[in-house]
Amino acid sequence: MNTPPPAPELEHLCTIIVDVGAPQEVGATPTGRRRVIPILGGSVRGTKLEGHVLPGGADFQSIRSETFTDIHARYVIQTNDNETVYVENTGIRTGTADDIAALAAGHPVPPERIYFRSYPRFETAAPRLDWLNKHLFVGTGARFPDRVELNFYLLR
Repeated sequence: MNTPPPAPELEHLCTIIVDVGAPQEVGATPTGRRRVIPILGGSVRGTKLEGHVLPGGADFQSIRSETFTDIHARYVIQTNDNETVYVENTGIRTGTADDIAALAAGHPVPPERIYFRSYPRFETAAPRLDWLNKHLFVGTGARFPDRVELNFYLLR
């Protein structure tokens, strides 16, 4: 009988503060209430990745119920060494109907009351960061009225 590989470990990659604009409401679609949240910029801090979020990305959300939101953000990071990294972050955000309604209205909700998890994927042409193309990551998030705070972890 073969021994299974060891359980994965997590190593903190970075914390990203994403500055966001007002939601653009698309309306009720077959997959839920669609909205697009513009990404205005932000910062990236970590031992393995540092820089800033370039303006121009967006978070494409599908609000499936009063307690459940599908999240799919796409944006670009520019590192302090002038390298660019494309980020595609997919996840879910759930909470009570009251807490989700408060978030949607732009009111702060304590992050511990919201389940916000994701799996970011990275693409880069930078040779120094090629390892980002070849690994998997997981993330946690917290939504605030003017920003989203993400912590990304390398899955070892």
